[in-house]
Amino acid sequence: MATSHITPAAGVRPEQAPLGSPIPNVPHAISVSLPTFRDNIDYEEGAPRVVNAMVSGYPRFFVSLKVKELVAICEKKYGKPTEASFLWPSRRVAERCRHFVERYYVPTISTDDSTPTPRPPPATGAGSVRIVEFTIHAPTSEVKPDGMKQVKVFATFFPKEAYSIAKQFWQHAGDIVSSRQAAYCLRWLSLKAEEEQQAAASAAAAAKGAIRMPRGNRHYAAANQASNGASATPADLSERIATIQLQDDEDKPVEETDGMDSRDYEVYVEERYGRNLDLSFAPKAKIALRRRIASQVAHHAGSGWTGTGEYVTEEDVYLYPTGMSAIYNAHRIAMTLFPARKSVCFGFPYTDSLKVLQKFGPGCYFYGNGEDQDIETLEKEILEKTLGENVPEEDKILAVLCEFPSNPLLKSANLVRLGELAEKYGFIIIVDETLGNFVNVRILEFADIVVSSLSKIFSGDSNVMGGSLVLNPQRKFYKALKEAMGREYEDLMWVEDAIFMERNSRTFQTRIARIDDNTEVLCDFLRAHSKVKSVYYPKYVTTANYLTHKVDGAGYGGLFSVLFHAKNGAEQFFDALPFYKGPSLGTNFTLASPYTILAHYYELDWAAQYGVDRNLIRVAVGLEDRDVLLQGFQEALDAIHDD
Repeated sequence: MATSHITPAAGVRPEQAPLGSPIPNVPHAISVSLPTFRDNIDYEEGAPRVVNAMVSGYPRFFVSLKVKELVAICEKKYGKPTEASFLWPSRRVAERCRHFVERYYVPTISTDDSTPTPRPPPATGAGSVRIVEFTIHAPTSEVKPDGMKQVKVFATFFPKEAYSIAKQFWQHAGDIVSSRQAAYCLRWLSLKAEEEQQAAASAAAAAKGAIRMPRGNRHYAAANQASNGASATPADLSERIATIQLQDDEDKPVEETDGMDSRDYEVYVEERYGRNLDLSFAPKAKIALRRRIASQVAHHAGSGWTGTGEYVTEEDVYLYPTGMSAIYNAHRIAMTLFPARKSVCFGFPYTDSLKVLQKFGPGCYFYGNGEDQDIETLEKEILEKTLGENVPEEDKILAVLCEFPSNPLLKSANLVRLGELAEKYGFIIIVDETLGNFVNVRILEFADIVVSSLSKIFSGDSNVMGGSLVLNPQRKFYKALKEAMGREYEDLMWVEDAIFMERNSRTFQTRIARIDDNTEVLCDFLRAHSKVKSVYYPKYVTTANYLTHKVDGAGYGGLFSVLFHAKNGAEQFFDALPFYKGPSLGTNFTLASPYTILAHYYELDWAAQYGVDRNLIRVAVGLEDRDVLLQGFQEALDAIHDD
């Protein structure tokens, strides 16, 4: 396989990235280096040495510096000293953020990020949250006959003390403005400022009867101006952008590199490695993505795919800006059918999936162990009470959400049994198959909705966010869900992100096959080691359920978690592991994290009730040569010593 600028050479171990630096070291990376166990703890506790070092992070948790820059411009023009804001890609999303803040924000009362206290929405006109439409018009030099004429983002303004509540919506809902979209807007703002300055200079020259030379190439002009001492100062640029109607604030001067400004250098890097396309390709890229997903799902339709014989098509595939957005919107769309009903979270999921069910709508029931006996308990405790006449809507079940397999314990739910109960009791099944992925597991025939984070192995390069939602045309709720999608769906995947996602995902099948093989060998090696207490991997955990849905010839996925016997084994192993360490998974390179510390630091005892140990190390295996992986993990094991 050809090596990209993002994937390290397969036989070469990557250099350890410094604390706070992007992983990988490319524009729009979606992970950040937290190379020691202590770094992760200090990150959770907000230690300045860690927080101040971060120039990147997972975009739903760490608001991109480009997004922050755009927010600052918007706040300077439209905000009040007592307000903060977030930017959203549509007015509908901004409205939903406003509703969330108004529901959970209680003035003068401290809030807990994990369990905010609900309150009734304010009376009409009493709300302190407002929305501003922020329109960035194309500079003259960028106007093309079939190109974009403007980009709109929507700011939700709220009291500064409500920031943590609004940040929860950003994190849980996932309908975010991407770093590429923000960078695109900032570039337009800068060009508009240049044009206004040039227009002013031309007018002044004309008034004096002077002849103005043509502008020429801005790449070389920047270098020449710099060498002549004529480049704009930061204050000049701030003043120029501050004069643009609807789009103002100080914009940092571009950082020049051999006569090429930072944006052009970024484009050069991505073009150099074949990762950049003209934006006119975006609609075709989105069609290609939807077809790629639909064909993979349809190809693996199994014996349970009967009835009408209709297979999923691209019309049943919907794209979202993040994987969490797909989960949040699956839940939101389902609630349009039965708004009073609670959902069930089955199995211990990724943290934000549970938060979505708890915070949006009437709430949920949580069966965190997610094993076969829990299905029988669910039926006896909840479902049996929903049968019969005159059962209140609020006592019925809207949906069961589960992951296949789960994160981080890699358990696989009994989807066949859950499907039987769905038919009997009339609820929707939503499955997140991110960890199993389209190649390895056959899920859709057992679910009404299948969601996935395309940011992970489908992309692999860890430089773009995205999500997908697929409807099953053979399930009884399909027509109602399809009609709801017609009313509610917005395509919010930014055009550049779609192009990069399409390019990255062209090789996802071959990459997954290699990663599957690497992971299985590595897990077998670890499981046999005397210092290892447990390895959580679908081959060893709820194996029968996984095999029921495993595609013939496919693997067990590229993620596992591990525990050690030694008290300090996790810290010693993690610190010595010679691979990248940071949040996210499904990368072309091996990436590890102390998962429970990062995801549940302030609820460690609660997580432990469901077998999620504080010392759990989660590993996403990459494309490195097998010998490189085995040698690196052996070195980390050698660093563990008895207490």
